[in-house]
Parts: sequence; structure tokens; C-alpha cells
Amino acid sequence: MDIKNLSDEEIVLEITNKDPELYVEIIRRYRDKLSHYLRKFISNPDEIEDVLQVVFIKAYKNLNGFDPRRKFSSWVYRITHNEAINHLKKNKNIRICLDDVEYKIIDESIRMDESVDRKLLRKEIEKIISSLGVKYKEPLILFYFEEKSYEEISDILRIPKSTVGTLISRGKKLMKDNLIDLTKKHERR
Repeated sequence: MDIKNLSDEEIVLEITNKDPELYVEIIRRYRDKLSHYLRKFISNPDEIEDVLQVVFIKAYKNLNGFDPRRKFSSWVYRITHNEAINHLKKNKNIRICLDDVEYKIIDESIRMDESVDRKLLRKEIEKIISSLGVKYKEPLILFYFEEKSYEEISDILRIPKSTVGTLISRGKKLMKDNLIDLTKKHERR
């Protein structure tokens, strides 16, 4: 059996039916992806590692409850999402960590002039996303940073697909409005 050619769902079936050792492959496939997702909520690498451990333990313990007709990735992201929220509730001083992908969120109609440097823009975007609240922050992160479809986000957040679109649209508009205000402030200088 060539494990590399098996889907996540097929591996889960193998794990639950006869070979729990294959769980290592699930960890290998998802460690970096889930760590990247958690970095959007948690800045401390040690805390990310702790939350990631809890995610993999919970996922393993609950594999029998996974429905192999659904996408495993949505299921494991849901567990990760729940653990990130639990961590956020326990630690109020958490800020969002972004990488270069945040610029995909900005509407192309916003033209930042040279007076606003990239570092300032990055800080402002981090502040804006952090201030949005979980309601808008989660769908934006899942869509723009984790590149999940509306359907997957719907599964992960357990909200209707139409609500996902609405939240992303509203979150993006809030970000755009804040960035336009930032641009106007710098134009006045």
C-alpha cells in the first residue's frame, strides 16, 4: 500500500479499521497547514505548538466520529478552530500574525501612495484584523490565508454557506474602510 496515494479519508479508514500507526501520516500532512492557521491567532511559537498537540490528540481520539463521506480537512480545521477559540478566550492579549498574503484582502481600488510604507500598512492591517472580532476574522483568515472554499468554511465554522459570503464581504468592507481612512490621514501629512 502506497500511503502517499491515499486520500486523507482513506487513511482515516485504515487507521480506524486496522492500523493506528498511520496517524503519523495525518500529522505529517497537516502539521504545517494547521500551524500556519494557528499563527493567525497566536503569536507565541510555544503556544502554537501546545495548541497543535491538543488538536492532534483530540482528532485522534475522535477519529471514529469522523464521517469519511465528508472532507477530513474541514473536520480537522474545525477542531483546530475550536482550540484556537479556546486559547483566545484564555489569553486575551493575542494579536493576529500576518504574512504577505494579507494584501490579497485589500480591494484593488485602494491605492496606497509611497508615503505609506509597507511596514506601516502591515501593522495597520494586523490591527484592523485583530479589531474585527472573531465573527469576521475567522472567515477572512480561512478564505484568504488558508484558501478554503466557502463550503469548507461553512463546515469548519458550522454556519450556512451564504453567511460565509456575507461575513467575508462585510469583513473586507470594514477593512477597506479602515484602510481608506489610513490613506486619507497620510495624504494630509
